Amino acid sequence: MSVSRRAARAGLRSRAATKERAVTREARALERAGTERGEGSATATPDAPPDAAGPVPEPVQKPPLLKPAVRKRLVPYWLLLPGILWLLIFFAAPLIYQASTSVQTGSLDEGFKVTWHFQTYWDALSEYYPQFLRSVLYSATATVMCLVLGYPLAYLIAFRAGRWRNLVMILVIAPFFTSFLIRTLAWKTILSDGGPVVGALNSLHILDVTSYLGITEGQRVLATPLAVVCGLTYNFLPFMILPLYTSLERIDPQLHEAAGDLYARPVTTFRKVTFPLSMPGVVAGTLLTFIPATGDYINAELLGSADQKMVGNVIQSQFLRVLDYPTAAALSFILMAAILTMVTIYIRKSGTEDLV
Repeated sequence: MSVSRRAARAGLRSRAATKERAVTREARALERAGTERGEGSATATPDAPPDAAGPVPEPVQKPPLLKPAVRKRLVPYWLLLPGILWLLIFFAAPLIYQASTSVQTGSLDEGFKVTWHFQTYWDALSEYYPQFLRSVLYSATATVMCLVLGYPLAYLIAFRAGRWRNLVMILVIAPFFTSFLIRTLAWKTILSDGGPVVGALNSLHILDVTSYLGITEGQRVLATPLAVVCGLTYNFLPFMILPLYTSLERIDPQLHEAAGDLYARPVTTFRKVTFPLSMPGVVAGTLLTFIPATGDYINAELLGSADQKMVGNVIQSQFLRVLDYPTAAALSFILMAAILTMVTIYIRKSGTEDLV
């Protein structure tokens, strides 16, 4: 029985091996036949494109022009580009043209040519230095008056206004909704000789004192230095109040309470705590007031007389009436250089060059 079983198993193994070899031979035959057919079709169609016989190659991707890190560093410069172009077109280019005009000679009929005539600067300064000094004096006085009037109001808005803060702020900026020229003309009516302001000053004999000091003439205020300074103070007062308010609002009220806990008087608290912390607003407000007031000519034109003309009036007259463009351009550059010098010294002396 065991011998016959072994023989049967051996026969089954031999038949399985025979079938496996037959299947392998058929597979090899089919593979050779397919290869021959592929070669025959390639030979029969020589005009077929080479891509038809094989896989399509992937497109080659070009590397980016700029690396991501470089593009990230260039983003701030791209954002600054519109502002830089604006300054180059509307500030730098006119400034260069104005500089070239200041060293020209000629006339409007014959034309002006660049002859590098720097003597124009000295001639303009020597002839119109009283107007320069008057402009600095008027603008500095108006700046001090704006600071004296604006600081208490800014302090009130920041610490005491409460729910009325927004209303008071609207009242501060409300004059901006009216034309600068109309506001100045309104002061011409307010300070008229027969107006209530002049009448009240006369009854209080204040005009006698101001006339003695030389800031008014007789019993009138118009066409005097006082009228010009009052106009400058009124028109530029919001430029002082807004920076002061912004600076005072940032002060923590607990600092005042801490000073009170240390038995500091209100005056001492203001002198040691409030005013030093508000110095950035003081510097910003004085600069925003002094710089435009120095070059202003509307207030001197409408509220003053020929004796109160400022350098802005001279520049305007040289450009539009006398048509002496080189002198007007030289005066403009002298004024700009003087303001830059005074502002630089002021910022360094105030010790806030890192805060402004």
